[in-house]
Amino acid sequence: MQIKAKVVTEMAEKVLFPGDTIGIVGDSPNGIMMVAAAKRLGFKVIVCGSNESSPTMQAADVRIVGTSKEKLQDFAERCDLITYESQYVPASVIEFLSRFTAVPQGKDTLEITQDRLLERAFFEQINVNIAPYATIVSLDDIYQSVSSIGFPCILKPIQKDINNKHQAVIKRQTDIAKVADIVDLGTYVLESLISFNKEISVVFSRDYDGELKFFPLTEEVYHGHDLNRVLTPARVTNDVEEEIHRLAHQIAENINYVGVMQLSFYLTDSGSLYVKRMVPAVSPTGYVFDKATLVSMFEQHLRVLARMPLMTTELVEPTAMVMMTDDDQDSIRTQWVLKDNWSYNFFRYPERMKPRPAGYVLVTAPTIDAAEEQIQATEIWPDETSE
Repeated sequence: MQIKAKVVTEMAEKVLFPGDTIGIVGDSPNGIMMVAAAKRLGFKVIVCGSNESSPTMQAADVRIVGTSKEKLQDFAERCDLITYESQYVPASVIEFLSRFTAVPQGKDTLEITQDRLLERAFFEQINVNIAPYATIVSLDDIYQSVSSIGFPCILKPIQKDINNKHQAVIKRQTDIAKVADIVDLGTYVLESLISFNKEISVVFSRDYDGELKFFPLTEEVYHGHDLNRVLTPARVTNDVEEEIHRLAHQIAENINYVGVMQLSFYLTDSGSLYVKRMVPAVSPTGYVFDKATLVSMFEQHLRVLARMPLMTTELVEPTAMVMMTDDDQDSIRTQWVLKDNWSYNFFRYPERMKPRPAGYVLVTAPTIDAAEEQIQATEIWPDETSE
């Protein structure tokens, strides 16, 4: 075991060159874009997942189907390093893979963020603002907690899930009885719904020495629980941007992570910031940088892992990203023949594993206000109340 640990350490310190092998775990739409970025850099790509028909699998040089320990070990031993492309890949899988090859992102931060209680405890420990919350194991806990948390509040299971199942907004006392059935299913977090002006995110890379490189700040708009659009640059003051960068440094100093990640914040009318979430992986928010900056989020992530020089992440042009669903397809056809500043990326998934977003549109403009006005003028994506 000591010999194996030494080999893994040496691999973690290795510079990757064209022809070396990167392993990718996961089947989300992030995966196919990660594969494409890796191939452009000249790397061989091996993908391990549970569904052979996923686009990520289809694009790989080598596919390993299955997640048994034997399959995972075989996968790891073929790779110079491995990256996971989604925050929903089980931390236990990453821990096992780390025994056989380098996984620079590690499993520690992933483990924290996959459990809402661990995540909140982490933020409290390093003294950053989060929404008031309580741990819920019974309906009585909700009745007792709302007196301090207040209405409206949201009930979330402690384990994060890509489908946001079993979440419920509680707006008044009479709503509490309506969540009795889901509370019986496990442990929950009851969290105050912060009254905010904007949701702001920062995507950045953290290298092996702990140095951070920031992409431009983004604004996010949600329809219910679903990300609808991302705008960059975010329309915030210099003071807010500096405070977000300070908080990112504070959080990054306390985690064991290498690669690109995201921090999201609620910005209130008074200018206060509350941490909403931490995503230790590439995320849909970063799709906007396909056009907004000279380097995509995916290439920058791979450059960090491979110990390559990082590219500049300065803004090239204001860009808005809008997620598309199948319901938007007919409306998109009109814009398809009209807009010369719209770029499209469609997720080509088999019907049985198709994600809710069908893809995304990137809109560039002289200002971010102009980009958003153009999107709203189409009336394809009417504004809705976010979470």
